[in-house]
Amino acid sequence: MALLSEIWVLMQKDFRLEWRQRAALNGMLLYVSSTVFVCYLSFSSRGGQLPAPAWNALFWIVLLFSAINAVAKGFLQESRGRMLYYYTVVRPQAVILAKIAYNALLLVGLALVAFTLYSVVLGNPVQNVPLFVGNVLLGAVGFAGTLTLVAGIAAKATNSSTLMAVLGFPLMVPMLLLLIKVSKNALDGLEFEASRNSLLTLLALNLIVGAVSYLLFPFLWRS
Repeated sequence: MALLSEIWVLMQKDFRLEWRQRAALNGMLLYVSSTVFVCYLSFSSRGGQLPAPAWNALFWIVLLFSAINAVAKGFLQESRGRMLYYYTVVRPQAVILAKIAYNALLLVGLALVAFTLYSVVLGNPVQNVPLFVGNVLLGAVGFAGTLTLVAGIAAKATNSSTLMAVLGFPLMVPMLLLLIKVSKNALDGLEFEASRNSLLTLLALNLIVGAVSYLLFPFLWRS
């Protein structure tokens, strides 16, 4: 219970900081909306309607780069003095789990906003919406867990932004392949059974990332 209490307090701190510094959140929303609008202008000659494969690919591209921009600031905005203060009052597991939980909620919100804008501006070719939304939620949580751990590692280096991009993208490829596969099934209107194994694999990957973060972050914290 003490760990959960520490996680909740740290998440509240992140929410308060985000609300006071709304420029970053507004920037992410602007990035998503402007990207959707550029896609609409690019395909306006086709009546604003993208082919389903292009719609699917662009959606995950937008979500991936939005996730990288959103999660990267999680550890980079923490000063060294603040991190030393955390070291004296909370456990390292609480720090990493709180960051993952906060980033997961943030990315879920961004993903739902992106899906809504896509549906309004570019049409909604998804035939199995519950499957697609569930896949998006798993993807947002997976992005949050993987990129948060990578951001924690990169924060210890001098050129942290470059290191995060170098480490993060290869780790995201297997997850992206599964996400795109399930999204394609949702676009085609296939039933849940056709995507069950992929969804269970995504869930397992999310649990593995959470377990690895819980076990390894204390060693990174002490370095």
